[in-house]
Amino acid sequence: MSRIYNFNAGPAVLPLEVLQTAQAELIDFQNTGMSILESSHRAKAYEAIHEEAIASLRELLGISDDYAVLLLQGGASTQFSMVPMNLLLPGETADYTNSGAWASKAIKEAQKVGAVNVAANCGKDIPTRVPSPAELKLTPGAKYLHVTSNETISGAQWKTFPEVACPLVADMSSDILSRPFDMSKFGLVYAGAQKNLGPSGLTVVIVRKDLAAQAPENLPTMMRYATHIEENSLYNTPPCFSIYILALVLRWVKKQGRDALYRQNAEKAARLYAAIDGSEGWYRGTAVKEFRSDMNVTFRLPTEELEASFVSQATKAGFNGLKGHRSVGGIRASIYNAFPPQGVADLVAFMADFKKANG
Repeated sequence: MSRIYNFNAGPAVLPLEVLQTAQAELIDFQNTGMSILESSHRAKAYEAIHEEAIASLRELLGISDDYAVLLLQGGASTQFSMVPMNLLLPGETADYTNSGAWASKAIKEAQKVGAVNVAANCGKDIPTRVPSPAELKLTPGAKYLHVTSNETISGAQWKTFPEVACPLVADMSSDILSRPFDMSKFGLVYAGAQKNLGPSGLTVVIVRKDLAAQAPENLPTMMRYATHIEENSLYNTPPCFSIYILALVLRWVKKQGRDALYRQNAEKAARLYAAIDGSEGWYRGTAVKEFRSDMNVTFRLPTEELEASFVSQATKAGFNGLKGHRSVGGIRASIYNAFPPQGVADLVAFMADFKKANG
């Protein structure tokens, strides 16, 4: 069996080294005589993995002791509700930016909890983009401002985060640990793991402890950040295997070198965008250039028929997952941390050959 190039948006490509380690340890984890899949979440073998994952996140993202690092279930979609449930009290207003499909979902869930001001709305703009900080219409005394750092479907990304007086909250599901950012500028960051951090089933939440302490007392126990802070994300059985893979992925990031990986991500995206821009309009990027995502490269061909042929031929050639999201069509190449640079080079060559044959 040969490995394909996996361009899927999520669950997404994992480092081969991580998969091989998990394979080798699957039956007998560190001489315990059983799989990590069978291990108690209270056992010392699992506890070490749990603590390693949290410590590695703190190290790689520069997270101070003012923040708690939580390893939860439910995906980012659960956080659409948990964030306002914990942070937005009666009589307060939260500001949200609408930059596309995922930001829109976050807004809809927050509106079920409390007062929401949409500070900027470019969710339906074509070409796609995220708001510029200058266009934000903020609420005086807002409890927080929520942004979606990277829109996986549209391929638009915040390049500079807004400087605001209130806490900044970000859904970083598709670009966490892919580029540098200052955690101290944020009150809360959350991310589904299945793009840059590991497999599905795990959500990382990084929350300032003082904000978590303000949650209403009548919140259900499992929906309170404070519950999971007090129990170190072990109040109930956590997604142990997903956390194990997270720990392995973070080991891999350290081995690559965090900053070297960041540079590689920018280089991969630049190479693919250069191929799009150099095609004399045959390939057309769908996002405004200054907001183009380094993680999800979206583009169109002259016709939908050509797009279908492109995806079909690419799949046969070993390029999997290039079909754009069903809501927008087109082509999407997701090139997360673990996606190899050679895969981008080979896709660029395929694109040139396809244009030559069909242009």
